[in-house]
Amino acid sequence: MNLSEYTSHDAIGLAKRVSDREVTPAELAELARSAIEAVNPAINAVIEHWPASESGGYPDHCTGPLAGVPFLIKDLAVAMSGKRLELGSRLSSGVVAPADSWLMSRFRAAGLVTIGRTTTPEMAFSTTTESTLQGATRNPWQPDSSAGGSSGGAAAAVAAGAVPLAHATDAAGSIRVPASFNGLFGLKPTRGRSSNGPALDEVFAGFGVQLGVSRSVRDSAALLDAIQGHAIGEPYLTAAPEHSFLSQVAREPGKLRIGMMTDPWSADRTDPAIAAAAASTARLLEDLGHTVYEVRPSLGVSWDAFVRMNATIWTATLVDWIEGLAAATGRPIDETTLEHATLACYRYGKEEKASAFAAALAMRNVVTRAVGYWFEDFDVLLTPTLPQMPPRIGEYGEGAESMNGLEWTQRVFQHSPLTPPFNVAGVPAMSVPLESHPETGVPIGMQFAGAFAREDILLRLGGQLERARPWINRRPAIWAGHQA
Repeated sequence: MNLSEYTSHDAIGLAKRVSDREVTPAELAELARSAIEAVNPAINAVIEHWPASESGGYPDHCTGPLAGVPFLIKDLAVAMSGKRLELGSRLSSGVVAPADSWLMSRFRAAGLVTIGRTTTPEMAFSTTTESTLQGATRNPWQPDSSAGGSSGGAAAAVAAGAVPLAHATDAAGSIRVPASFNGLFGLKPTRGRSSNGPALDEVFAGFGVQLGVSRSVRDSAALLDAIQGHAIGEPYLTAAPEHSFLSQVAREPGKLRIGMMTDPWSADRTDPAIAAAAASTARLLEDLGHTVYEVRPSLGVSWDAFVRMNATIWTATLVDWIEGLAAATGRPIDETTLEHATLACYRYGKEEKASAFAAALAMRNVVTRAVGYWFEDFDVLLTPTLPQMPPRIGEYGEGAESMNGLEWTQRVFQHSPLTPPFNVAGVPAMSVPLESHPETGVPIGMQFAGAFAREDILLRLGGQLERARPWINRRPAIWAGHQA
């Protein structure tokens, strides 16, 4: 198998080749390392990758849907024994995980062969991936533009063909934003589907979840099958479905009631090209037999209150993370270890009162209830994943040195205003790479959200859309398969 063949398969396709003994996991790992070396100098998505002897071993019996597949983990939230876990920050540079997190154990049990780590913005508090420690990650479709964040490294690596799927996290859009920018499928699962333990619990009061980004719907479904399930002491429990998530991808969704909202809850307007793309998606859905109608569902609170609530929860959580890292490393909490925005968020969180945090949790409840009622009126909500195209490298952080923590949160949420409500409510949402910009060809993702624990509906719809408008053979300018 050469690089061209390697990059032509999704993860399930590669696993079948391994199961059929046409290629070994070791050979795939070496192909993945060659693919990384071919594209990474141009995109800066992979911090480090390891030779076969350091990749954690290969599965003995490669019969599962992902067994033997090369895999990358994000430099955040998942711990791999003996490997660095730096959170994109100088504060934690060089920190090594002493043991596997529970999620990492499930990646191993699935037969995935983890060969490296991907970039993330510092502490994941950004929807672009441009950290002082790791540098800027570039979009394979348009290298002078952002790959998104906070799972920007994962998305850029998958989009460029380095690996077929990669670990990603999402607390306000960090799976869906980079999936949209890079032309990938990205599913944010329901709260309680996957474990953050044992070192982490709720992650931003239950907003943060983990899964991955992929080039096919079925790969994300298989990954969710592999990792879903309750672990000891988890603060949330979402019951396993009756049937596998992978089995849902090939099922027809039936006729769905789909509410459509083009402009965000903020005062901002969606870029005309993206609004036109949403209209194109609505026409496709109607052609497939679904009913699509415009809606404007309420969050239950004002947009400003929503952002302030998130700022309180996010920054207060960062305080504990940062002080724990400072104590562990013996490093100061100042401009030598933290970026301007992160330090501002830390200081803002230090000043917040316990009563403000309690009020923020009460507001989370209001939003969760409001979003839950939406799905009494329709089965799925359609929005653009993002209202704007990717910013140029360097634009996102302009002026950060003069911002406080609330102002930085406002910037993050202004950039990605359509994704965070589903983290607050804990419901599943996916970005589907159905559209592209008419002039540049840069991908435009469409977001679909469903009711609590209804990933099955989203995966059926995602599979139907993938069959109707396939995207897996679209290739960015930077693509590992060109090196064959």
